[in-house]
Amino acid sequence: MIEKEIGELFVIGFDGKVVPDSIKKLIHNYHIGGIILFTRNIGSPDEVLALTATLQKEAHDAGYERPLLICVDQENGTVRRLGEGTTIFPGGMTIGASDSEENAYQIGYASGKELRALGINWNLAPVVDVNVNPDNPVIGVRSYGESPERVTRLAKAAVKGMQDAGVLTTLKHFPGHGDTKVDSHLALPVIPHSLERLEDIELHPFRECLESDVIMSAHIHFPALEPEVDKPATLSKAVMTGLLREKLGYTGLITSDCMEMNAISETIGTEKGVVAALQAGVDIAMVSHTLQRQVGALKEVKLAVESGELSKGSILTSAKRIRRIKDTYINWNNTIIDSSASVPSFVGGNDHGELAKEAYRQGVTMVYNHGLIPVDSSSNILVVTPLAGVQSAAEDPSHTTVRLYDAVRTYQPHAKNITLTEDWTEEDIHEQMEHWKQYDAVVFGVSYLAQQPVQQLFLEKLAAKEIPVIAIVMKSPYDVALLPDLQACICTYEVSYPALEVAMDAVFGKEEILGGLPVTVK
Repeated sequence: MIEKEIGELFVIGFDGKVVPDSIKKLIHNYHIGGIILFTRNIGSPDEVLALTATLQKEAHDAGYERPLLICVDQENGTVRRLGEGTTIFPGGMTIGASDSEENAYQIGYASGKELRALGINWNLAPVVDVNVNPDNPVIGVRSYGESPERVTRLAKAAVKGMQDAGVLTTLKHFPGHGDTKVDSHLALPVIPHSLERLEDIELHPFRECLESDVIMSAHIHFPALEPEVDKPATLSKAVMTGLLREKLGYTGLITSDCMEMNAISETIGTEKGVVAALQAGVDIAMVSHTLQRQVGALKEVKLAVESGELSKGSILTSAKRIRRIKDTYINWNNTIIDSSASVPSFVGGNDHGELAKEAYRQGVTMVYNHGLIPVDSSSNILVVTPLAGVQSAAEDPSHTTVRLYDAVRTYQPHAKNITLTEDWTEEDIHEQMEHWKQYDAVVFGVSYLAQQPVQQLFLEKLAAKEIPVIAIVMKSPYDVALLPDLQACICTYEVSYPALEVAMDAVFGKEEILGGLPVTVK
C-alpha cells in the first residue's frame, strides 16, 4: 500500500479549465495528494468552483479518506492567479508600505475567504523573503520590504488571517530568496552569506513564523549551510532536516518549490530531484506542469523505496504529517463536490473592494511632491504608458496590462495618451518634446527603469526642458533612485488598477495617500 502514501506526497498541475482524463487517472491510479492551479486553469468564479468541485468529486469517487489539497499562488499584487469576478487585493510591498498588521490580517482573511469559497484550500503565501537586493529579479515587490522585523510582523498577521478563513498558509522561499540576482525559475542562484548574516536577515521571519502550516523550499545554494557545491536548499538534508526541522524545530509541512524549474530540471533532473528532495526531508514534491515528469517522478520514488535508497519510514512520516494538516482544515463535510454549486456573493463584492481600496490608500506612497500635486482636473494632461511586461516567470502576463490612462481619464476624460515602446529613437523623443510643452502635467508610467533605456532617456529630456512630470513608479521602488529631478513621484508597487486609481485620487486631490517606502532607495 506504499503507493498511496507516495501519491499523497505529490502536488501536480495541468492545462485547461476542465479536468483532463490524465489527471483523473493520476487520482485513481496514484492517489495524488494535491493539485496546483495556475492562471491557465482560472476562468470565472463559477468555472473555478466547478473545476475544484470536479477534482474533489473524482477523489471522493476514488475512495479518498480526505479531500485533495488544492493550492494556488495568490500572493496578491504582481503574483496572483484569480481573475475576473474576484477582488484585486494589494500585494506584499504595498502592504509593507502601509506597515499595518491590521491590513495584513484583513487582506489575508478576505483573500482566504474568496479562495475557500472557490474550493481552494491552500494558499502559497505569504512571501517572507527579505528583499535587500535592488537587483532581485524574482522577489522584489512580492516582499513586504527590507526589514526582517517588518516582514515578520506582517507575515504573522497575514498567516493568522488566512488560517482564520480556513486556508493553509505557506512561508516562502526557505531559507530566503531576498538577496539574489538570479531567478531560480531560470538558473541556480547562490547566496554566499555567512551563517550569522543568514540568522539576522534571511532566517528571521521563518524562525518567528513557525505557526505557518507549510514552508516552501528555495532552489538556491547556500554554501554556509550546505558544503556540497551547487546543491540547492531543496535537495539539502542539512537545510531541510538539520536546519528547519532540528534547529528551528518546525513541525509543519515542508513543500518544494516547483521541481520543473530550471534550477532542478536542468541539473539533477525533475524525477531524480524529487527523490533527492524527499531524502533531504521535504514532505511534498510539486511537479506543476508536465504529465511525463509527474508520472516519471512517481515511478522514480517507488523504485527508490523498493531499492532502499529512500526510506519507507520517511514516506510514511510525511504522509502522516499531510493527513494531520488535512484533518485540521478539510473533510468531506466542508468540501464542495457538486460542480453546479454557486459562488457566494462576497467573492469580488463591494465589501472586499472597499477593504482593498483602503489598504491601497494606506500603502501607495507619495515619494515627493514639489508643488505640482494636486492637479486641477481641467488641466491639459498627457499620459505616457509603458508596455506591459513581467520581471519574473512567477508573474502572469495576463495580469500586467497597464491601465494608467483609464485611471487618469476618471478625472480628465480629455487627457491624451502615448504608449511608449522600446523602438522609439532619440529623434522620435526630440520630436515629441516640441509638442509636450503645451501640457500642464505629464503623468509618466515608470516600469523597471534599469531595463528600459527609452523610458530613462524620455524622462531626462523632459526634466531638461522643465516640463512638469509626475512619475508613477508602478513596479520596483528602486526605480526612484534612477529618476532625474522631477516635480512629483508616486510609488504604487504594482500595476493593479485599484493601485493606479488610488494614485490618481491623490494626483487630483481627492484622497491623501499614506504609504512610506519599505525599502531604502539610494
